[in-house]
Amino acid sequence: MRERGGRRLLLTGAGLAALLLAAALAGPALLPHAPDTQLDPVAARHLPPGSTRLLVTLADGRTLAAERVAPLPGGGLRLTRLGREQHLAASELADDPVRPTRFLLGTDRFGRDLAARLLAGARVSLAVGLAAVAIALTLGIAAGSVAALGGRWLDGVVMRIADAFLAFPRLFLALAAAAFLGPGLPTAIAVLAATGWMGVARLVRAELLSLEGREFAFAARASGLPAGRIFLRHLLPNALTPVFVDAALRLGDTILIEASLSFLGLGIQPPQASWGNLIADGRDALASAWWVAAFPGAALVVAVLAFNLLGEGLRDALDPRRRRPC
Repeated sequence: MRERGGRRLLLTGAGLAALLLAAALAGPALLPHAPDTQLDPVAARHLPPGSTRLLVTLADGRTLAAERVAPLPGGGLRLTRLGREQHLAASELADDPVRPTRFLLGTDRFGRDLAARLLAGARVSLAVGLAAVAIALTLGIAAGSVAALGGRWLDGVVMRIADAFLAFPRLFLALAAAAFLGPGLPTAIAVLAATGWMGVARLVRAELLSLEGREFAFAARASGLPAGRIFLRHLLPNALTPVFVDAALRLGDTILIEASLSFLGLGIQPPQASWGNLIADGRDALASAWWVAAFPGAALVVAVLAFNLLGEGLRDALDPRRRRPC
């Protein structure tokens, strides 16, 4: 029963994470509109989820959204937009100008397809989270290894630096660094990586110090193997299992902090979409257009939940001592 509970957590988390990654990678290509395309800032503004409009493409490339379209003599069109009629001559229209479109999640204040922006935001938020966690893991593994195997002096220096960073909440450090460096995608990755390596370093250090006292480490040293080979072939691989479990948990936290930075204007900048700035776009219209903030917020909750469940499931599966009781 314990194994079944851990497996259930692992499968649920892995399934949700795989669904999010698949949507982020393939979703924007499957939707008819680019996430930054302003279809009609007047007639397509804040359309509710499930709305259908007839999109009319003009010869100059602009798009108009209409509730009804009827032909006119001579090849023109009569459009009904926001209850008002508008006549367009044939010379003003592109070839095959009319196409019906359903907005599954509605539109934002600029008439942009919210589903397209949500999936584009998923791609950005997940990419930032994965890149930042990968860099933080690399830095943390290197720092923890130096602290564990470099002698008492290096151990003291590295751990005191880590403790100094850990004395402040991570979000506070990220806000301060982002405000100093300026907003943007590279800054977000760098800030999140620079504020996420300390816990990894402490975990790697503790694991390596524990493994150094095990019988297999004594046997490797007694056989005359070089210290570098013992570290690379025996100590480090055994120390990485809890690190990767911790990485899954950190990924959800990192995505949440990135969303917080973007929400406050210190992370990803519009018109590039991320879940944080999508929520910020919708906060002023919660009463009239709740979906603009609600759907990105729900996606953020699902992402954090998915990676937390994945981490808990990996922990239960890889460490029998941590398995949940029935």
